[in-house]
Amino acid sequence: MSGLTSLIMGIVNGFEWVFIVLIIVVLFFGAKKIPELARSFGKATTEFEKAKIEARKEIQEAKIQDTKVGREKLEAIADTLGIDYTNKNDEELRMAIETEINNTRNRG
Repeated sequence: MSGLTSLIMGIVNGFEWVFIVLIIVVLFFGAKKIPELARSFGKATTEFEKAKIEARKEIQEAKIQDTKVGREKLEAIADTLGIDYTNKNDEELRMAIETEINNTRNRG
């Protein structure tokens, strides 16, 4: 029996499976419902893609806002410690703040 099954599976490959599934869909839903199902599937796919793009935009905006808030905090800390932050990027500013804090601890 398993030999017959594997023989049938060997005969029926890629395109034939698509054809068999299409026949089952036509029998199950009817020929008139197929265009409606295709439209619904297309709309669902479009909505999914829109949601994916919107999520990417929101993530990007959140990253930009975090960067701005982070820079403002760094500048406030640097100002409190008396560090000039005008010509420093975020990483250099973090290093300068860390160095100043360590120097203050060693002095105190």
